[in-house]
Amino acid sequence: MENVTPVILCGGSGTRLWPLSRKSYPKQFAPLVGGGTLFQQTAQRLNGIGEGVCYGKPLVVTNSDFRFIVTEQLASLGIDPGAVLIEPSARNTAPAVLASAIYLHNQDPEAIMLVAPSDHMMPDADAFRAAVAKGIEAVKQGKLVLFGIRPDRAETGYGYLELDGEGAGGVTALKRFVEKPDAENAQKMLEDGGYLWNAGIFLFRAADIIAAFKQHAPSLVAPVEQSVNSAKPDLGFLRLAAEPWDQAQDVSIDYAIMEKASDLAVVPYDDLWSDLGGWDAVWRAMDQDDDGVAVTDRVTAIDCKNSVLRSESPQLELVGIGVEDIVAVAMNDAVLVAHKDRAQDVKLAVSALKKKAAIQAESFPKDHRPWGWFESLAVGSRFQVKRIHVHPGASLSLQSHFHRSEHWIVVEGTAKVTVDDTVKLVTENESIYVPLGSVHRMENPGKVPMVLIEVQTGSYVGEDDIVRYDDVYSRGQGAKG
Repeated sequence: MENVTPVILCGGSGTRLWPLSRKSYPKQFAPLVGGGTLFQQTAQRLNGIGEGVCYGKPLVVTNSDFRFIVTEQLASLGIDPGAVLIEPSARNTAPAVLASAIYLHNQDPEAIMLVAPSDHMMPDADAFRAAVAKGIEAVKQGKLVLFGIRPDRAETGYGYLELDGEGAGGVTALKRFVEKPDAENAQKMLEDGGYLWNAGIFLFRAADIIAAFKQHAPSLVAPVEQSVNSAKPDLGFLRLAAEPWDQAQDVSIDYAIMEKASDLAVVPYDDLWSDLGGWDAVWRAMDQDDDGVAVTDRVTAIDCKNSVLRSESPQLELVGIGVEDIVAVAMNDAVLVAHKDRAQDVKLAVSALKKKAAIQAESFPKDHRPWGWFESLAVGSRFQVKRIHVHPGASLSLQSHFHRSEHWIVVEGTAKVTVDDTVKLVTENESIYVPLGSVHRMENPGKVPMVLIEVQTGSYVGEDDIVRYDDVYSRGQGAKG
């Protein structure tokens, strides 16, 4: 039985799946296909024991904004993360992998790590575990193992791996990397049969990948090593030191290491896989009717063909009539309608929205916080109405505001409310007023979620109007919620 530590990378923004995936809450944390979120599916796939491999507690690499989402989604599965490394800034996959390797090597010089993105769909967990088991022997021989997906179509959106012969034991030598091809070359590679899609999933010993960095990307080693060794614990997370981290090159693991290394091996994977890199990929992954139409709840499709129609709001019914090859995704604050052939251009819409300063470009109406979430129901020049959901046992910070007063009405559960020197329980159908400038806090002392409606009034109702006096989540003055 070999011990393997999963390393889950989940810091991406997923703009090609806008409006469901946005910078503030990207696709890996959303329920796209199958049960749970893509991040949760990844964690479950790499959990427990299977095919002679014992998967340890996952090491997760993410950023500060997502750290509580990561632990909350793992906790709902009963999975305890081994470590959550917080990147001070986005530096692509090479520094993230190196930091993980250095951390694990400090714990165990013989550590084996399986690096996986958090936003891939692989429904057959047993098949993937069998593929991992095939790669273990190559890892013991000092190889860096890549996983390649057997292509089922001439895809131009992926890089390819050209295999060097058939190999043995399910492991094949790599001849070369192939950049994303045009349609003609993609078709030739499909017909050839000796090419796989590069899945971006890797298996190796921490010591071997560190040695590869020292040989092929030595400039990365010192800043990343210093960042890991100077990291600071923070509420169960490990914050990598910012100053050396920011000096590391922004580069992918493929460019930094894999395309230069010679001791590579490939494990082909023949079962269903998708990186869900666009709405066309989501359409292929969803259940479809006889006309190729994939829908979610709250959708009515009449005489439609080869389309994906999704309503992501309980209050919104989406109707499609006579559409063909269309992507339609409806949310409370934004609607996408695009030809399926233009699915990869959705990121252009995000750029256009950023230029016009539209909040929908990056942010949701529902804003996730370590204590729960809130969503804006109505906003005016001098008021805002929110629905606030607080997890059992959670509490907001002790805070005050310069520009607004608040009125809270509890609609589910019980709130423990502090306003200046007064502390009281507020139950369903009861309310309390928080005057401008008062020091206040709301808590959920119960074992069920607490929901309240907050009405803010004042000259300014922005999230940055906050003075924080005490916070169990150790956030600074500039943090929200």
